[in-house]
Amino acid sequence: MARKRKKSRRTFKSIRLKKPGLPPGSVVFDGQRKVEEVTIDSIHYDAENLIETRITDPSQIDPVRRKPGTMWLDVIGLHDTEMIDSLGGMFDLHPLVREDLVSTGQRPKVEFFDDYVYIVVKMVSWLDDGGLAVEQVSLVVGRGFVLSFQERPGDVFGPVRERLRSALGRIRTLESDYLAYALLDIIVDNYFVVLGSYGDQLDDLEEVILEDPTPENQAHLRDLRRDLITLRRAVWPVREVVASLERTESKLISAEVRPFFRDVNDHAVQILDIVESSRDVVGGLMDLYLSSLSNRMNEIMKVLTLFGTIFLPLSFLTGLYGMNFDDMPELHYRYGYPILLLVMTSVVVGLLYYFKRKNWL
Repeated sequence: MARKRKKSRRTFKSIRLKKPGLPPGSVVFDGQRKVEEVTIDSIHYDAENLIETRITDPSQIDPVRRKPGTMWLDVIGLHDTEMIDSLGGMFDLHPLVREDLVSTGQRPKVEFFDDYVYIVVKMVSWLDDGGLAVEQVSLVVGRGFVLSFQERPGDVFGPVRERLRSALGRIRTLESDYLAYALLDIIVDNYFVVLGSYGDQLDDLEEVILEDPTPENQAHLRDLRRDLITLRRAVWPVREVVASLERTESKLISAEVRPFFRDVNDHAVQILDIVESSRDVVGGLMDLYLSSLSNRMNEIMKVLTLFGTIFLPLSFLTGLYGMNFDDMPELHYRYGYPILLLVMTSVVVGLLYYFKRKNWL
């Protein structure tokens, strides 16, 4: 079912620039605070066991990290720069990576370091009011751990968590690089869900525009066009990200997992094709709206012109016989008025017949 929008809204996120003059590596949050406090959820697992905990003190991380298996730390909220910086220090993240973690206007990218891989992507979802939310998600993939950083609660990682809990597939038997693949894959696959909703909206709009185009339809088309541009900006660099992960020679990405990134790349290409096709459809619907509006206006002008043409000779006759001259013929004739009405009726009928013969009606 198509999602309804109450009004036009902006989906582009304003980019907040940091204060000029700060040294490189300054951990300064430049987004909007979307949570009251930063939370850290830990999932530690191996082929046999899984433990989920809510980390309340960063000092709890190191004992969990030392256990055999893979640890996934999901950090929600980026405004606490001291905590983010401290967490980055615990995992020996480069100062520039720590800076990027709290810079929410990053373009999707991947950076390879000796001990970890840093990935930035955009996650899209629906807001409660029907608007499109675009959120930055950062992944740090190291030997035995994955760190994910989100701006706000609510994500698309639920199926991955369920696979971990139920030990479905190979996710519990492989290492952190496969978990990173699973997270990237679910983010990219969710683009299909969002685009499917846009497809429904476009189908509904086409029917409405053909029947009764309204200014609300035009505003809706503008919103869709803006959202599709936002999606394109989010998806286009993802191809480069997953292609780099597929071709990398980093020891952190095993040869067994690289083909899975090729599959994510294929999905990203499909999504881009759908986005481009949807943008073409929006452009076609905008032309259809303008054409329908023009045709409707032409029909209205046609009716008004016909009425004006019919009343023009009638106005002439009434004006002619409305002149105040005593010696006008038929002025005092007893049946002059009915005869005039008969003539006027004959003129109307004759004009309608003529318009019909000319296919103007």
